[in-house]
Amino acid sequence: MKLTIRKYGDPVLRAKGKRIDEVDDNIRALAGDMLETMHAANGIGLAAQQVGHALQLTVLDVSQIEDRPSTMNLNGRPVADLATAMPLVLLNPQVRLGEATEPGSEGCLSFPEISADIDRSIAVEVEAETLDGEEILIEATGLLARALQHEIDHLNGILFIDRMSSAAKASHSSRLRKLQKETAKL
Repeated sequence: MKLTIRKYGDPVLRAKGKRIDEVDDNIRALAGDMLETMHAANGIGLAAQQVGHALQLTVLDVSQIEDRPSTMNLNGRPVADLATAMPLVLLNPQVRLGEATEPGSEGCLSFPEISADIDRSIAVEVEAETLDGEEILIEATGLLARALQHEIDHLNGILFIDRMSSAAKASHSSRLRKLQKETAKL
């Protein structure tokens, strides 16, 4: 079932997600609905907060993006074809950031028509759990590393505009105010 994506101004986007200690049918259904919603919106990541649930749950799929490559190791093994490991459904993810950073273009499904260059770590390690209760370790670079950082920020109530430069934020200020007003009317 396709879900409504919450837009900037909705307080749930600032909520820190609650840890998921038990995977039940509701969590499985939510993850499936989030994947459907993300794909329908042509997104590469979606956090539970973006569909109204303050939980430590995110879904990602960068396998269709060819012009922004990624690398991935899963539990210490290289993943040659990202499509074989996607989509990712991650519960309770914890990220370790690499020291080197670089700017890169980001957008967000909760901020339609807004994008900016955001500084992110080039490489990350993420420990998370799967829907099957398996603990996994992902080492990523490229677009996947950026998407993981973006989505894990969401799970902690941090939005990509919080990481924008002052100049970028100023250039989007009227659109951000308009988006907040539109959301407040809902």
